[in-house]
Amino acid sequence: MASVLVVEDDQFVRSALIRHLNEAAHTVRSVGTALQALREVAHHGFDVVILDLGLPDLDGAEALKMLRGITDVPVIIATARDEETEIIRLLNAGADDYLVKPFSVEHLSARLTAVLRRSRGRAEAEPATTVIEVGGLTVDPLRRQAKLDGARLDLTRREFDLLAFLARRPGVVVPRRELLAEVWRQSYGDDQTIDVHLSWLRRKLGETAARPRYLHTLRGVGVKLEPPP
Repeated sequence: MASVLVVEDDQFVRSALIRHLNEAAHTVRSVGTALQALREVAHHGFDVVILDLGLPDLDGAEALKMLRGITDVPVIIATARDEETEIIRLLNAGADDYLVKPFSVEHLSARLTAVLRRSRGRAEAEPATTVIEVGGLTVDPLRRQAKLDGARLDLTRREFDLLAFLARRPGVVVPRRELLAEVWRQSYGDDQTIDVHLSWLRRKLGETAARPRYLHTLRGVGVKLEPPP
């Protein structure tokens, strides 16, 4: 059983989703706007959010961006938009899965189960209480904070996830395919996505690709994080 927030302005679709999720023994709350969704997420703990894109007050893509600013709860996009570029853009922006309407309740159940399994599996496999230290870099997964030489780093959700994943494996070269699978939760994607986030992360660590301190890219192989000598 999971706690689910349904964000859907179409009353017919919303009612159908609520009925199906209740029948599957999930606890469901529902709203019809992006701003209501943000308020709900800020005040209640959910296991997953099902988010429509065509909301009346704010496009769902903007809502996703704002959600990612306040929570790491898994988000499943449910929309009629089926363009591949749009799907990839939203997955890169922090969505955990994507369903194109119309979809069957069985399809939704399978995706929901898979997202919850991945989310709970990560929590069990990686205790959030362990503070990671690599040289002058400190990563605290519980508080989702990172510091460099005692100064707090202002990181986005994805930048933090990328840094924490690499910091758990200091000195280990991580293939890009593994980064896509474990950090972005995607089985496919564009290397440019990783390059852009690495570039932003390097800037905040005070380094460049040409003069790395912590983040080292091995062309054609992957990325590793290790302390400076």
